[in-house]
Amino acid sequence: MKLKLAKNSVDDKNESITLGEIAEMLEKEGQKILYFDQDNSHKNLVSLVEHFEEKGLSVYLKEVKYGLDEGDYMYEVHIL
Repeated sequence: MKLKLAKNSVDDKNESITLGEIAEMLEKEGQKILYFDQDNSHKNLVSLVEHFEEKGLSVYLKEVKYGLDEGDYMYEVHIL
């Protein structure tokens, strides 16, 4: 499953990341906070949470609003 990461600036293009790449980051760093684009389906993000919880990790998913418009949000995933 590929998920779109949030952009760092308006001019950037969305990068994608897989569950395997996230797992590699966790092996190196132990924990990770990732920000995902709003174009990802909520169902896919819940699947990501369930995947890492099955491996015994704690995963927190929340919506982060960064503007006044309804569509100005991204998803934050914190994996411990």
